[in-house]
Amino acid sequence: MAQPAPTTRTGPKDEAPAPSADLTIAADATALSEQLKAMRERLFPPTSTKTLRPFSSGEAAKLIGVSDGYLRQLSLAGEGPQPETGVGGRRFYSLADINALRVHLSDQAMAKGHVAKARGYLPRRDADAGERLQVISVTNFKGGSGKTTSAVHLAQYLALTGHRVLAIDLDPQASLSALFGYQPELDLTGNDTLYGAIRYDAEQRPLSDVIRQTYFPGLDLVPGNIELQEFEHVTPQALADRQSGREGGVDSGPLFFARIQAVLGTVEADYDVVVIDCPPQLGYLTLSALCASTSVIVTVHPQMLDIASMNQFLFMTADLLSVVRDAGGTLNFDFLRYLVTRFEPNDGPQAQIVGFMRSLFGERVLTAPMVKSTAVSDAGLTKQTLYEVGRENFTRATYDRAVESMNAVNSEIEALVHAVWNR
Repeated sequence: MAQPAPTTRTGPKDEAPAPSADLTIAADATALSEQLKAMRERLFPPTSTKTLRPFSSGEAAKLIGVSDGYLRQLSLAGEGPQPETGVGGRRFYSLADINALRVHLSDQAMAKGHVAKARGYLPRRDADAGERLQVISVTNFKGGSGKTTSAVHLAQYLALTGHRVLAIDLDPQASLSALFGYQPELDLTGNDTLYGAIRYDAEQRPLSDVIRQTYFPGLDLVPGNIELQEFEHVTPQALADRQSGREGGVDSGPLFFARIQAVLGTVEADYDVVVIDCPPQLGYLTLSALCASTSVIVTVHPQMLDIASMNQFLFMTADLLSVVRDAGGTLNFDFLRYLVTRFEPNDGPQAQIVGFMRSLFGERVLTAPMVKSTAVSDAGLTKQTLYEVGRENFTRATYDRAVESMNAVNSEIEALVHAVWNR
């Protein structure tokens, strides 16, 4: 009787070795990057770059602060840019057209001596009247607090209402940059972020060289990517070199906490408001942003764990800023406000937490919360914001409710800025 063939038993030592973790992660990153690139090409043909939709005459009139009928009269009289005409004779204006109309109406009002009315049309700051540049940092070190969503919608709202805005992505994860259509590993090379302007060595470049125009007229961007993390790595060595008197390639510029403030001063004349999306950590970047800030918005998701996290954030921030103050840093905020984000009005526990915050902080909690909405998350699927998508993409009630909430938050912050300017 034939004996059965011996079986070969394979143990762990006979299996192919698993790939190194760094190689696996690198392969995943490459695959994901290629898919994101393909998605961008599908979403924004033919150039793969984002563009801003035109606005209906009704939307344009509301943004400018006039009636739709008056806007039609201007068009018929040949005053200002002429709208595009769509199906059924509907009129559409680009944001550049809207801004040109603002200038036209403002000039008319000024010619008649109506200064306040002119500012209503074109609310740019008057540096000669002492209206200083507003630098607003949006911050929290807890993920999921709505920080980037708040920052991008605030920057776009201010641009839509006629302000000259600079948005700065200070987060190495570059979510703000992604919402403006950038894919950092493809669109940015070395020295393209704020780090290029605040670094300590000879490769430092002017901030004006780093700033990029966006598809939003009146809104410029300093994009972010992973190189921002270098500031966290090199600053301790720069401080040590400065303290010991060693050259070490360190420049003679300001200490780390004053570097963002210094470079913003070189472009101050070009903007009314700067909005900084801070990284979700209390490092040198965040401290430098806070020291450059005239005002701060702290985003808060109304859950007890988020409140507990914010408590630690506030303690740590106070301790670190006191050290900066002792080192000569100036900390004079025009306003500090807490913004409730992802708020669900029908959620009882959330309402209790918001009430708890208002009892503690009073007016420092913004009156308007940012209501949680599927419209915001759905717009994000195509790397767009609520102000970029059209009303036709949603049910009317959903869109109107989301825009009303977003406008309420941002108009409240706008009013705080104008109050600082004594308007």
